[in-house]
Amino acid sequence: MSDLRDAAMTSKAWPFEEARRLLKRYESDKEKKGYVLFETGYGPSGLPHIGTFGEVLRTTMIRRAFEVISDVPTRLICFSDDLDGMRKVPENVPNPDALREHLQKPLTSVPDPFGTHDSFGHHNNAMLRRFLDTFGFEYEFYSATEFYGDGKFDEVLKRACERYDDVMAVMLKSLREERRQTYSIFLPIHPETGRVLYVPMKSVDPVNHTITFDDEDGREWTLPVTGGNVKLQWKPDFGARWAALGVDFEMYGKDHSTNTPIYDRICEILGGRKPEHFTYELFLDDSGHKISKSSGNGLSIDEWLTYASTESLSYYMFLKPKTAKRLHFDVIPKAVDEYHQQLRAYADQDATQRMANPVFHIHGHNVPASTMVVSFSMLLNLASVAGAEDKEQLWGFIRRYAPEASSENNPDLDQAAGFAVRYYNDFVKPTKTYRLPDDRERAALVDLRDRLAVWDGGLDAEELQSMVFAVGKAHEFEPLRAWFSTLYEVLLGASQGPRFGGFIALYGVDETVALIDAALEGKLAQAA
Repeated sequence: MSDLRDAAMTSKAWPFEEARRLLKRYESDKEKKGYVLFETGYGPSGLPHIGTFGEVLRTTMIRRAFEVISDVPTRLICFSDDLDGMRKVPENVPNPDALREHLQKPLTSVPDPFGTHDSFGHHNNAMLRRFLDTFGFEYEFYSATEFYGDGKFDEVLKRACERYDDVMAVMLKSLREERRQTYSIFLPIHPETGRVLYVPMKSVDPVNHTITFDDEDGREWTLPVTGGNVKLQWKPDFGARWAALGVDFEMYGKDHSTNTPIYDRICEILGGRKPEHFTYELFLDDSGHKISKSSGNGLSIDEWLTYASTESLSYYMFLKPKTAKRLHFDVIPKAVDEYHQQLRAYADQDATQRMANPVFHIHGHNVPASTMVVSFSMLLNLASVAGAEDKEQLWGFIRRYAPEASSENNPDLDQAAGFAVRYYNDFVKPTKTYRLPDDRERAALVDLRDRLAVWDGGLDAEELQSMVFAVGKAHEFEPLRAWFSTLYEVLLGASQGPRFGGFIALYGVDETVALIDAALEGKLAQAA
């Protein structure tokens, strides 16, 4: 364990860099609370999306890294802003028109369009928790509705009342002139309609901790700021929550980064110490647009898990968090294979290398062994050539290639075979395009076919790969990758593919000969 801690204290892996900053913060804190508090925030205005998962996962990775370098206890709070008023009706819910009459009501007061929970906010909170529980996260769930209503926020709300002018001064600097005229950090919840009101304050009483305002009909009301009668605007809420909970670390997307000084200063005004931050780049859909909860673009967690394991998604989230990444179906196969490459490497790595390996940050000290004797990309190509409808068709080839493999001994391979068939049928099959070879390509394919027809070297993937190389060189393909492009486009109906020697070993020499014959006769291109 000491070797791991020593390696972690110098590791350049981003979770350890953040963990070391947190340790310095804790050691410099004069009033130590006895633990380090991580927080992630969630706006349940739409169904949880994969970006939300990424935020909790990455925070968990830093938490895990901190626990390697320190014995100080840690906590993680997942905070749902479910007291927010519903500003617009999401597009991806059943019967959205039925929600329009509830605009501006807190999400926990809006009926659940799915009919399964007490409110739309409760439904979305349940979805978030289900997603997080799928990955085994350890966290405490906080609801803003309960946090405000149960009095947990009262002391900080009173302080916001007492220091109203100071907090307002911070906010007004960030607002356009026309918004300054009506802005208040407090949003009353109307006692009759239940709507969250965006109205100016007539007065704020720092002694009695009340606010006075006129509602949209011109009626005057005076409400205490405590007990769930008001909520804070979202920017002040950020800083106030940090102060109320004593948050030590929170990460958020790049779109929040310009607000960081505002959050920090409000936290300090309200008696807290600003936390450490980590700003990550945003996730994009296949068109390069920011993923949005309300529009539902990009991948959902459930969609990723339809085609690949939870660990492959965690691996993808680990990579370069400060670089914008496309979250679309075509990134899945590469993520799966790279994850298993890292698993295989981990077994022979020293402590320093292990601390930099993504699989440590996914699994901690319990990194499993990979039983993927065939890559996911190879399974996809096998499914494509075999026209596989179920994973048993793939196992017929796998058992011949690796007789010792089985669904019991290779559970991740068995799972991946099922995913590969599903991915092939949904994404590869509809886009397969075979072409006929030109004269030089045809001659090379005939040469490859003839060499395979008399091949007696068994199913050694490297020897088969060398033979495929030799054919390409003999027919003067320049660059040599043009030869492999020919193989992929003519035989597999794809623009890219696996190491072809490995494919032959898995698919079978006789089967590959028959595949080449079909391509030379035009049957593949004709069938497409």
